[in-house]
Amino acid sequence: MTSAIFKGIFDTSTQATVSVENFLLCMTVSLLIGIFLAFVYTVKNKYTKSFLMTLAVLPTVVCVVIMMVNGNIGTGVAVTGAFSLVRFRSAPGNAKEIATIFLAMGAGSMTGMGYLGYAVLFSLIMGIIIVLYNLSSFGDKTGDKILRITIPEDLDYNELFDDLMKQYTNNYEVVSVKTTNMGSMFKLTYNITLKDSSLEKKFIDDLRCRNGNLEISISKPEMNTNEL
Repeated sequence: MTSAIFKGIFDTSTQATVSVENFLLCMTVSLLIGIFLAFVYTVKNKYTKSFLMTLAVLPTVVCVVIMMVNGNIGTGVAVTGAFSLVRFRSAPGNAKEIATIFLAMGAGSMTGMGYLGYAVLFSLIMGIIIVLYNLSSFGDKTGDKILRITIPEDLDYNELFDDLMKQYTNNYEVVSVKTTNMGSMFKLTYNITLKDSSLEKKFIDDLRCRNGNLEISISKPEMNTNEL
């Protein structure tokens, strides 16, 4: 009776079927892999609860789809790929989110094909690599900053700060100039790369002597999460 319940109506004597025990084993391994990948993603990354839930269950969903398409891996990957990208239609993901989604899909595909050992090994290796990368400073642009300076309208901002920029930065670029406070002041925005981050305070102090001690701010560049 139990075997009849879990037997597909399209199963034939010449077509291999998945036993209930193997089905549950693959689902369990996939779920554990998904939870592991979700935990890895929390290391020094911004995340939401819904995205972590997606990572946790996606390998299991992919695994079940692969098993249920009767060995047609191309069809299974196409279907799960379409499902996994639905999330990015309403909330565009960055490169790291998309890569993690495909990582979870790859692990789920392995378990769905029955390669449980390879799936676990693959997930462990990639998880360790991701954690090490997140903890390292590789790719960080610590010197890149956004500098905003407010000056009185009677000051000519052209070349006003050029000597200080050359002294404290490797490169600089004026991004925007706009009036503020009913036109009585200008607000200048620069993209800069500091030569030495430890001299940031001295740099601000020297700028204050030029702009009459008006508002100055230095911040990290604004990241566009819609771009890869």
